[in-house]
Amino acid sequence: MFKSRMMAFALAVAALGYVGNAGAWAQTPVPQSAPLEAYGATPAIELIQLSPSGELIARITVTGETRSVVVTRLATGEDLFVGDVSISKVRDLRWIGEGRVLVVSSQTRNIASLGVPRMELFFGQVLDLESQRVVQVLDRTPEVLAVLYGPASVRNTSDGDTVFVRAVSVSSEQINLHRIDLRTGRGRSVAYMDRTTDDYILDDEGRVIALSRYDERTGRWSLRLPDGQGHREVWAVDAPVDTPAFHGLGRTPRTIVIGADRPDLASEDERSGDSDILFEVDVDTGEWSRLPFEHHPDFLVHHPQTRLLMGGGRTEEDGLRYEFLDPLAARRWQTVERAFENKAPIPASWNDALSRVVVFTDTGEAGQYLLVDFDQGAAGILADAYPAITPGQVGAVRPITYTAADGLEISGYLTLPPGVAEPSGLPLVVLAHGGPASRDVAGFDWWAQALASRGYAVLQANFRGSTGYGRDFLEAGYGEWGRKMQTDLSDGVRWLAAEGAIDPARVCIVGASYGGYAAMAGLTLDRDVYRCGVSVGGVSDLRRMVNREARQERYRDSQTVRYWNRFMGAERLNDRTLDDLSPAYLAASVDSPLLLIHGRDDTVVPIEQSRVMADALRRAGKSVEFVELPGEDHWLSRSETRRQMLTETVRFLEANNPPGRAD
Repeated sequence: MFKSRMMAFALAVAALGYVGNAGAWAQTPVPQSAPLEAYGATPAIELIQLSPSGELIARITVTGETRSVVVTRLATGEDLFVGDVSISKVRDLRWIGEGRVLVVSSQTRNIASLGVPRMELFFGQVLDLESQRVVQVLDRTPEVLAVLYGPASVRNTSDGDTVFVRAVSVSSEQINLHRIDLRTGRGRSVAYMDRTTDDYILDDEGRVIALSRYDERTGRWSLRLPDGQGHREVWAVDAPVDTPAFHGLGRTPRTIVIGADRPDLASEDERSGDSDILFEVDVDTGEWSRLPFEHHPDFLVHHPQTRLLMGGGRTEEDGLRYEFLDPLAARRWQTVERAFENKAPIPASWNDALSRVVVFTDTGEAGQYLLVDFDQGAAGILADAYPAITPGQVGAVRPITYTAADGLEISGYLTLPPGVAEPSGLPLVVLAHGGPASRDVAGFDWWAQALASRGYAVLQANFRGSTGYGRDFLEAGYGEWGRKMQTDLSDGVRWLAAEGAIDPARVCIVGASYGGYAAMAGLTLDRDVYRCGVSVGGVSDLRRMVNREARQERYRDSQTVRYWNRFMGAERLNDRTLDDLSPAYLAASVDSPLLLIHGRDDTVVPIEQSRVMADALRRAGKSVEFVELPGEDHWLSRSETRRQMLTETVRFLEANNPPGRAD
C-alpha cells in the first residue's frame, strides 16, 4: 500500500542531510539475481505529480498488466480516486487546479472512415475528484475528432483552471485551438490554426502569444508574434531539416524561449558547441537575448504554477545536473543535491509554492521516488520503481571513454554483472541505443541491467550522431549508417578486449529501433566481431523505410524524408545506394545467428521491416528466429510483451553466447 511505503526518516532542516542508518548505502553481500521478469516488468510507478498545494499526489501505478490512476492524500494515505486505465497506454499526467487531473493516453488505431492510417492516436480524460466523474476531452464537440493533435496545455486563467488542445475538424481539416469545458469535455474553438502551424505558446490566460509556421515544400520556418487581433511574421529562416523550436515561456509573462541557429547572434564557438542555441524573445518588441545559463541546458524546467522559465538541466556522464534561475528553486535544489550527494537526483514534480518536491534517484539502485518537504525539513520514501529488484541486484555502471579508429573520442557506459568489481574476460553484449539522434545516460537501464544480471558485461556506446556532445559530434554521424556509426561500436569492443575486461570471442550485439538496425548491420556490414545478434523493431531495408515515410507525408520531399536521407547518406528519394547499407540486401553474408523481434502495432518502424529481413534470410538458406509481439508498439509499452522480448533475448543469448567463463 502507498501509505505503508511512507517510511519517514529525519533530515537536518538546514541541509536535509541524511541521518538514517549510516550503513544504508554501504556495499552488502550480493544476493541471488532477481528473476528476469522483475527487470522486464514496466515500472511500478510510470508517472507521478504533486497537486498545486502539495497535499495530494497523483500517479500511474502498474501491477502486472493492470494500470491505474491513483490520487492520494499524503497526510492520511487516503485514496481519493482509483481508476483502471489498462486499455490505454498513459503518456502524460498533470493537475488541473486542486480538484481535477488530466490523463493523456494513446492507442494504436486507424480511422478508416476519415482515411486516417493506423497510427498512435492520443486521447485526453479529465478526472473530477469531487464528483468522481471522468469526461473525455473534446467529447461531443461538433465536427471535431476527439483526438489530441499535439500536447495539451493547462492554464490557471482568471476564469478558472482549464485545458487547451488542438483538434482536427472532420469537415474542413482545420486544426484549431480549443478551450475545454471541464464539466463536459466539450471544446470551444478559440484560435484559428491551419496545417502549417508548427507550434504555439500560450500565456497564463490561454492567449496565443507566439506561433510558428513551417512550409514543408519550401522548408521555410517563420516566427509570428502578436499584432492587434492577429499575428505577424517577425523572423523567418530556410530550414529544410533542422527547424527552430519553441521551449515555452521565458522568465517573464511576455517572453518566450526559442532554440535556433542564429549566426548573427551567437559566436562560432557557441554554434559548434551545441546544435541548438537558446534565446529569450520579447513578444512585444521582438528583441532576442541569450539566457544566463552557466552551462547550455539540454532541456528546460518551468514553474508549475506560472509556467515561467525556472531553470534547466543537462546530461553529464554521471547523470542529470540542474541549474535553476529562480532563486528559491536554486536554493532548495542545492539542499537536495547535498542531501543526495552522488545520487544524481531528478526533480519529478514540484508543488506551486516550491515547498515540496518529488525526487527520483536511480544511481546504484533500481529507482526510488522520495517526497522532500522543505517546511518540515523531512523526506520520505514514496515508492520503488522496481520493487522486486534490490540495490544488491543492480550491477555497477561505469562511464567509459575510448578512441574510434579515426581518432574521434567516444563516450559510453559499461554495466557489470552484480557483484563484479574488476571485470576480466567477461562475455559482452553491445546494446546499441535507438534514434540514432539520441543517447544513453547513467542510471538504471532495465534492459542493460537484465542482461548484466545473467552474467554479461553490457556496452552502451554513444556513437557519433548521438546527442548531448555538441553539434560537431552529431553531424559526424550524417551519412554514417552502417559505416562509422557502426564501427564506433566495434571499436568499443576492441578497446574493452585490449583492457582485458571482456573476451573478444564472446560478443553479441542487441538493440531496438536504430539499435535493431545496428544489430543486423553488425552481422552483415561489420562481421567477425559478433557471435550473434538480436534486433527489436529494427530497420532492415533503408530505402523501403524512407519510401514509406514519403508515402505517408503530404509531400514526397517532406522534412521527415530529408532528415532520413541526410542521416542515411542518400542523395534523393529512392536512392539505391542505400541498398548497400541495408541488411535485408546482405542476408547471404550472414553467418551468425540472428533473432528478430517486432511489435505488430509498431507505427514507427513497421513490422514489415523484420518480415522482409526474415524472408531474405530464408531465401538465402540462412536460419533465423522471428518473434512477433501481438498488441505491442514501438516503445514496448506493455508489461507482458516487454517480458516476452526480454525472455526471448536472454534465451537466445545464452544459447549462442553462454555467460559462463570460457574453457
